[in-house]
Amino acid sequence: MQWWNEFISWLTSSEAESTVFAAAVLFVAVVVAALLGAWIATSAVRRIVAQRDRELKTAAIAALVDAATEASVWNSLTPQEQVLADRTVGQADIHVRLLPIRGSDVAANWAAHQLHELKRASATFGYQLDPAVAEFRDRLLDWQRHPARARKQFQNDLVRWRAQRQEPDQAALEEQDTWVAEQHHERYRSATEISSPAEPARDTAPTPTQAVAQPTQPLDDARA
Repeated sequence: MQWWNEFISWLTSSEAESTVFAAAVLFVAVVVAALLGAWIATSAVRRIVAQRDRELKTAAIAALVDAATEASVWNSLTPQEQVLADRTVGQADIHVRLLPIRGSDVAANWAAHQLHELKRASATFGYQLDPAVAEFRDRLLDWQRHPARARKQFQNDLVRWRAQRQEPDQAALEEQDTWVAEQHHERYRSATEISSPAEPARDTAPTPTQAVAQPTQPLDDARA
């Protein structure tokens, strides 16, 4: 215990004050530097994650707005274009639902309902519904800027639509949508058959050849 007593005596002496002060300052500086570095690293990671989330959200909204533009002229698209448009809408819907934002599933449900209504309006009116597409775009952009407020508005719209929907009317609308889709496919099938007629049958009869006249040998005029 002698070395411990000597250390305590040296620590409490006036000669060790400067050393102890320098060590304390160094320790505090290391701790502050570590905390400051951790805060800067955390802030940088948060900014990167937030920027990535904004990019994903912007890409999903752009895909939905593009899908709304195609849905507004849905009845004029070919069946192949409709399949591609549905695939794009499905991918955008998944991206929106997977966003780390509260209420993203509500926004996806609202967008799906609006896209279905745009398709139905296109089959009814047959032209691009610019005001409806513009409203769809503005609502999604408002959701990007103010997620909490837009989420409440989306939820209110979904509740109102659910209250207005009645089973008999819904069944009639589904039958009408099925009939419109069948008519659309029949129209494009008929157009395809008309635009690509069957090839004419080839003539397999042999090609007639012209007879070559043989030269006649002149008769001798010699008389007996």
